[in-house]
Amino acid sequence: MKTRVRFKPYTQPVGGWGSIKSLAYHSAQQGAVASNAELLAHHNKPGGYMCTSCAWAKPGKPSIAEFCENGAKATFWDVTSKRTTPEFFAKHRVSELLNWPDFDLENAGRLTAPLRYEKATDKYVPVSWEDAFADIGARLKACEPERTVFYTSGRAALETSYMYALFARLYGHNNLPDSSNMCHETTSVALPPTLGTPVGTVLLEDFEHTDCIISFGQNVGTNAPRMLHPLQDARKRNVPIIVFNPLRERGWEEFINPQDPAQLLSNTPTQIATQYHQVRAAGDLAAMKGMAKGLLALDDAAREQGHARILDVSFIEEHTNGFAAFDAMIRATSWDEITNSSGLTQANLEGAAATFANARAVIAIYGMGLTQHRLGVDNVQMLVNLLLMGGHIGKRGAGICPVRGHSNVQGQRTVGITEKTKLVPLDALARQYNFSPPRKDGMNTVETCEVVLKGELDAFISLGGNFIRAVPERELMESRWRDVGLSVQIATKLNRSHLITGATSYLLPTLVRSEIDRQSSGPQIVTMEDSTTCIHSSRGKFKPASDMLLSEPAIVARMAAATLPDNPLVPWREWASNYALVRDAIEQTYPKEFRQFNARMDRSGGFPRPLPARERQWATESGKANFSTPAALSASFDLGGDPDVFRLITLRSNDQFNTTIYGYSDRLRGISGSRMVVMLNRADRVRLGLRHQGLVRLTTAVDDGVTRSMGGFTALDYDLPPGTCAAYYPECNALIPLWQFAEQSKTPAAKSVPVRISADTGATDA
Repeated sequence: MKTRVRFKPYTQPVGGWGSIKSLAYHSAQQGAVASNAELLAHHNKPGGYMCTSCAWAKPGKPSIAEFCENGAKATFWDVTSKRTTPEFFAKHRVSELLNWPDFDLENAGRLTAPLRYEKATDKYVPVSWEDAFADIGARLKACEPERTVFYTSGRAALETSYMYALFARLYGHNNLPDSSNMCHETTSVALPPTLGTPVGTVLLEDFEHTDCIISFGQNVGTNAPRMLHPLQDARKRNVPIIVFNPLRERGWEEFINPQDPAQLLSNTPTQIATQYHQVRAAGDLAAMKGMAKGLLALDDAAREQGHARILDVSFIEEHTNGFAAFDAMIRATSWDEITNSSGLTQANLEGAAATFANARAVIAIYGMGLTQHRLGVDNVQMLVNLLLMGGHIGKRGAGICPVRGHSNVQGQRTVGITEKTKLVPLDALARQYNFSPPRKDGMNTVETCEVVLKGELDAFISLGGNFIRAVPERELMESRWRDVGLSVQIATKLNRSHLITGATSYLLPTLVRSEIDRQSSGPQIVTMEDSTTCIHSSRGKFKPASDMLLSEPAIVARMAAATLPDNPLVPWREWASNYALVRDAIEQTYPKEFRQFNARMDRSGGFPRPLPARERQWATESGKANFSTPAALSASFDLGGDPDVFRLITLRSNDQFNTTIYGYSDRLRGISGSRMVVMLNRADRVRLGLRHQGLVRLTTAVDDGVTRSMGGFTALDYDLPPGTCAAYYPECNALIPLWQFAEQSKTPAAKSVPVRISADTGATDA
């Protein structure tokens, strides 16, 4: 096996000419060059379409180019001139396509016609929409509802999501896992008992008024590049930005705004992070405890000297519970424990605490670097503790800011895509549609995988996504998926999940958000919710890739009509032809959240859903915000006793969005040519006797009777804390045991997987 890895550390700022060159390259590769100017002019604009990439907030006054590099890539891939037609499938067997890389599968282009897998020929063959829906409906009628799953990626609009969730409950189950289970489910579990809300409290306008920003486990340059604009504006006001992240990511270091001609021509970047702390993988809890310990020490000193308090004592006394226990826990934790677990010095953490203490309004940003750990819930709640110490919830310029991934993953939960019945107004649905909703909690992603491995899943409907590629325990999952009776994949492009077929498999192609969705009542509008709870409208602007495509609402409506008995209160046909009627139904189910939905959906910048915590109203059992006490100092499954066990962080490249691979150039890390790399601290590599750019094997360091091992990785010396290594998702998912998930939320623990690293003796270097 020969490697093709090229590694040259990237020293240029994020954005700037590098971003412009990347966009030119990717638009040309997808044949989208001719439509670029018109296409991107409508991107994230009022009257235009909302990006299908990340869920970052859209400003009320958008810039001329309100998109980022990754958002533009996603749109180029949506409007590509390439097509995956029935003729393509006539040429290629599924068993052959299984050997194609992820990039090649999606790069084949847009799906154009409905298909059914034919086992005799090992090929997908064309099928009419009528026959597909009739067969799917008949097979679902024959299934036990609780042995079926309706999965959702984070792309589907609010209208589609509402219809899909209602379909599931009318059918008889709450098995509605979605991509949130794999990333921010931890947030949805951690925040309600502390703040009384499952979502963040920050609005985009808060960035204009903050005087300190702190970030944990979030790579802004790759995962939410448009956030760099408010961060840059904050730095122009001399707002300190404190970053905790194991890798030094270029997005947190320097940024050039490609829309600023003076900055672009001078190549003079804005420094983003004013403090950068490379915390050990899963050491965030210890780092946050260190900051809290520093704050308490500063407050003690202020009291002794008769100065103003560092803690917001009046806020703590009036609005919180549990501070005494939290205070005692922090004081009982020694600095040696904190520094050993975090990998940071006492001076580092006291310096961060001093900056935090001087701020009037602090925004705390975080991503999956906090949520995807064994103690992910504790991680998030500890970050809330820091904010509560200074009264940084419920005031302008302050709050908690989880950065969501997919463009409507948060909104889907808002309108019923959840396996947790307590999050759904079941009584309101029962009255509205005159039925008895199932009251038993459904299966989340991990539980769905568990029943697949037991051979107990009869049907799996996937509204977007690449489920099998995205989940842990990939080898076992793929081997058992063939036992699933019915697999229905609603998709825009081909991916690996479509090739791991069940007994009966359908591939149903759908429109993308930038395409005109014309129904009998005229062109349709859809809506979605961003990371800051703001609702936006979206209108497609471009001709669909094929006349055979159906919209997601139409597909859901026709499946539901083919499966369920008639209910005059659920007008599937009318909903599919006029989405305004769906929005009326959403408003009836959720009157507070979606008041005057149709009238307000076009508000520039979106309209925010009401959130009591923003008004310092706490929808918790105690009626107050609650301090919590973490269970340990390390959030990892690795106990830290064996120096030869590393904590593996799985991460995305600059040329990727979730499981979609746009190419093999992780420009911002200087890695290109291959995704089979592992980044290591140089001293660790030398200690293990491994060669720089030699081939190595990763083996999961657990003893549960299952061997999880992958070879062919190129070892690269990288700036990482000792004991920490990093490699790409989803390639490394086969190394993650299904049972290694966040306690309470069951989010896979993909950010500190215990692994051993050895030379790959079965492969040869280039």
